Amino acid sequence: MSTAQDYINHPDVLKALHTVKTKCRGKEYSDIIDAGDHQYVDLVMEGGGVLGIALTGYTYVLEQAGIRFLGVGGTSAGSINALMIAALGPSGQAKSERLLNVLSRMPMESFIDGDGDSRDFSQAVLDKAGMAKLIWKASQIVDNLTEDLGLNPGKAFLNWLIAELEGVGIKTTEELLTRLRTVSPGLRLRPTRTDTELSEKDMGGDLVMIAADITTETKVEFPKMAGLYWCNPEPVNPAYFARASMSIPFFFHPFTVDDCSPNRTLWKELAGYEGDPPKHVMFMDGGIMSNFPINVFHKPYRVPTAPTFGAKIGLDDVQPAEITKPAQLVGAVFNAARHTLDDDFIKANPDYKHLVKMIDTGHHHWLNFTMQHEDKVDLFARGAKAAVEFLCAFDWPKYKTIRKGLAEAFQASAGNGPARESS
Repeated sequence: MSTAQDYINHPDVLKALHTVKTKCRGKEYSDIIDAGDHQYVDLVMEGGGVLGIALTGYTYVLEQAGIRFLGVGGTSAGSINALMIAALGPSGQAKSERLLNVLSRMPMESFIDGDGDSRDFSQAVLDKAGMAKLIWKASQIVDNLTEDLGLNPGKAFLNWLIAELEGVGIKTTEELLTRLRTVSPGLRLRPTRTDTELSEKDMGGDLVMIAADITTETKVEFPKMAGLYWCNPEPVNPAYFARASMSIPFFFHPFTVDDCSPNRTLWKELAGYEGDPPKHVMFMDGGIMSNFPINVFHKPYRVPTAPTFGAKIGLDDVQPAEITKPAQLVGAVFNAARHTLDDDFIKANPDYKHLVKMIDTGHHHWLNFTMQHEDKVDLFARGAKAAVEFLCAFDWPKYKTIRKGLAEAFQASAGNGPARESS
């Protein structure tokens, strides 16, 4: 059984922590601080299957630098990390080491909970088997896809997450939101920020988990939009939101809900949907619409009091895709769908390039649920290394200057917007 120390004592992680303590001491990353001199940011994490372990290494180093998280958001693996960060304690607490303990005992292999044919096909894909073998294995899973629309039920993951949340005192959405609203002692703005005030709403935490409602073609933000899919959302276990967000097409069964609100006004208000309210809804992985929802905390009206940091999994492609085979075509279509919306936002808001860091995940495969312990530790260390590189490079005063010019331009073109404190 692995432990958190197996990850933390990796040489690259120890090196990252040494750099943080020697080069980042006293550096400003935000204008929101607390009584313990922690600095607060929002954090958005990209989806990427089992590569999400690297995100924990990233947040671990940020916390070791004295950074804490107010708003946390993500898709798929990023949403799972965001949920656990929100659930493990109030925003003022360091939680990555506890999250690492959760992940170190996570039975990833059991999440492939389909029948033998499903497991054999999944392994053949990971092994990059020849076309003849893939076709043979694919012929054995036709019934899984036609009857269940996916290979693995996803019940093992859901049951595991429900148990982990219960272990930290979270069984319902209401309990989670109560924990998010806990204000850190002494939370305040730096004395140098005289242009704005920190409202009571801004002092509480926020959580955004992206899922794709393919029944009404809606990009869903949980828990904000839970009232559309459950008539009484307060008692709903937030593990359901994560299960909806990580429903990888064809790999997992779609997640379905049969308790949708019949309130047309609510559907229009929250989802922009004006059709007949659905009686039941099917969810797929949020990554098919927004795999890196870096825009969820964005407010263009003024200089932010705290930045929105973003952690991406894997390096951006720098070569055009080679498409000569059906599998390559499917992959290219899926990648275009999950990246385009988020990439368009960053192109329209290039200041976010100062906030986003790519984590080089090396040779690891995002669907390798049978990953060895050494590979998990390597992913964690890669996340830690990326975090220290980002912390050393980020310049908060410079970023505020950039945003000041953008805010003035926005206000000049659109009129003064409402006072907003998030970035």
